[in-house]
Amino acid sequence: MGLDLMLMGLPGAGKGTQAERIVDEYKIPHISTGDIFRAAIKNGTEMGKEAKKYIDKGELVPDEVTNGIVKERLAEDDVNDGYMLDGFPRNMVQAKALDQFGAELGKPLNCVINIDVDPQSLMERLTGRFVCRDCGATYHKVFNPTKVAGTCDRCGGHNFFQRDDDKPETVKNRLDVNMKMNTPLLDFYKQKGILYNVDGNQEIDAVFAAIKQVLATIK
Repeated sequence: MGLDLMLMGLPGAGKGTQAERIVDEYKIPHISTGDIFRAAIKNGTEMGKEAKKYIDKGELVPDEVTNGIVKERLAEDDVNDGYMLDGFPRNMVQAKALDQFGAELGKPLNCVINIDVDPQSLMERLTGRFVCRDCGATYHKVFNPTKVAGTCDRCGGHNFFQRDDDKPETVKNRLDVNMKMNTPLLDFYKQKGILYNVDGNQEIDAVFAAIKQVLATIK
């Protein structure tokens, strides 16, 4: 059995960075729902055509279509030695479907890694970004401040703004929605004994070292 894993984490937890490192280190396909939707639509598969109907109307793709597209992807040969799911399952209907077709295909999940970061730290990470209105240079209050407070390093301007996506009320709402969505999944995988929480409050290298320790026990 390969390394069949799923990566979880709230927005800003550093999931994208760790996903890239896992794929590079373990040479397993990174299966993100966005990518496989685009591929299924481009390749004109039955499920791809079905998904396109909803996407063209700007509607959410129903669970059974999403499940079908992921199942098609997991049936391919390049995942025989393992895979990493990202962005799926998003709810309990999808999690139970994955249980079923993962078992049918002989590729059940054997590890769920949750990059665990305190929501307050995430608020700081996600709301700290600000942009120079004059030249578009991007800064972060904590991680990448201007050299001189209130003055753009690039153009010397003093006119900054925050994108709507980075405003505290937008970020808080996004985190709340994600926490509500993730909690039942985390409970489900904890009961199955395959959930591993990794402390995401550390440096990027330390987070990856912790993930490698977990994966060493799976392989």
